[in-house]
Amino acid sequence: MKQPTFGQQLIRTKPIENHDHNEGTSGQHGLQRSLGVFPLTMIGVGATIGTGIFFTMVEAVPKAGPSVILAFLMAALTAGLTALCYAELSSRIPASGSSYSFAYATIGEFSAFIVAACLLLEYGLAASATAIGWSAYLNHFLTNSIGWQIPEMLRSPMIVSGVDGVEFHFGQFNLPPVILVMICGVLLLRGTKESATVNAVMVMIKLVILTFFAVVAFSGFNIEHFTPFFNTDNSKGLGGMAGVTAAAGTVFFSFIGLDTVATAGSEVKDPRRNVPLGILAALIIVTVFYLLVAVAAVGAQPAGMFAGQEAGLAVILQNVTGKAWPALVLSAGAVISVFSVTLVTIYGQSRILYAISKDGLISKSFHVVNERTRAPVSNTIIVCMVVSVVAGLVDSTFLWDMVSMGTLVAFIVVSAAVPVIRRKGIGMESGGFRVPFGAYLIPGLSIFACLYILKDLSITTYRVFFIWMAIAIVTYFTYSRHHSKLHRKA
Repeated sequence: MKQPTFGQQLIRTKPIENHDHNEGTSGQHGLQRSLGVFPLTMIGVGATIGTGIFFTMVEAVPKAGPSVILAFLMAALTAGLTALCYAELSSRIPASGSSYSFAYATIGEFSAFIVAACLLLEYGLAASATAIGWSAYLNHFLTNSIGWQIPEMLRSPMIVSGVDGVEFHFGQFNLPPVILVMICGVLLLRGTKESATVNAVMVMIKLVILTFFAVVAFSGFNIEHFTPFFNTDNSKGLGGMAGVTAAAGTVFFSFIGLDTVATAGSEVKDPRRNVPLGILAALIIVTVFYLLVAVAAVGAQPAGMFAGQEAGLAVILQNVTGKAWPALVLSAGAVISVFSVTLVTIYGQSRILYAISKDGLISKSFHVVNERTRAPVSNTIIVCMVVSVVAGLVDSTFLWDMVSMGTLVAFIVVSAAVPVIRRKGIGMESGGFRVPFGAYLIPGLSIFACLYILKDLSITTYRVFFIWMAIAIVTYFTYSRHHSKLHRKA
């Protein structure tokens, strides 16, 4: 057989019949199909609700002011357009790996590997960032319940963002996030079905807690807090709509739950039907709760008070009621809720590595699973170790926009894959969900919306992203291209 040229190697695609439709039956390397629509939807909700609401209001409101509500709408609209693209691709290619697998089946191996690098950046840093935020709510809960605080040196990172740039505070280490990540790792090692059940329970608690927050916060609602609606301070270039777009970039990472649903393709019953349903159901639930809580929070507290506020939603309730118990309830709910976000995000990271490894692009150790639990043991342990180190050492300020960058780039590729999959007719014989209004309108709008948000991310974010991409490119050409299963079959 004639060896493919260098260019052909870069654009070779993985045939859909080679994707893991039948995984979960037996063998050392198989995952088990155990998830239905409800637990799958809860995985999506668990990975999204909590992150954006519990933490990023503190980062986003100082950029946009009360118009942060528009930032959430902008992010939700972009995520909604992309969700439709995810729904079609997941019904055609029911495999683990999410947008990585979609790109591999449509655009080609090199593009798929770049997307994989974006996903690893997205999920790894998202897990670290949420674990860091969990630490703040845990400390607030302990303070209000038993009057004890975690020592400052054990809940502060070594690498922080100061007035003059990056600062190093040796002797400090954020221990609570590390403990959280380790607990998540233990649960994931017990198996997907058990982890999904725990997650579903925590998600239901989360929704009840956020409803409680909205009800209490609306009791202190003041319409004057929405005036002026846009940020009028343009000293950092964030006045008017520029602030809205910048805030949208900050909160956008919290919509990665949609992507997490697609990462579970190999462990879902009837994935062609259930994955699209799970994605769309998660999007609706997430958007409704994000807007409800954002309006309640801004109505209950002036925009100027959000900056630097630790455990922000809990503080709002304490200020509105003048009592400690509502804040205590909220903090307890946040501790449980963010646990589920971290759990599901680590799960998504491990399943992406599993998919890449199965294709031979990284070490095969990442797709070896335990015969009893069907969990990828070494994969999960490595992910937890990396996530915990970042969470323990780094200030979350460095992480939010980087997560959004990875998410947006992955969303662009997913949107671009829709017209390709239509043109090639991949998976069309099986029926399934189709993006409405043709192959170009919705995907095109999705790409435009992602690019619009990307333009206002910081220069530092772009620099770090390009360094990460350079590492990914070197890895592909020195290792992955030669070890690819498609290369060995050529």
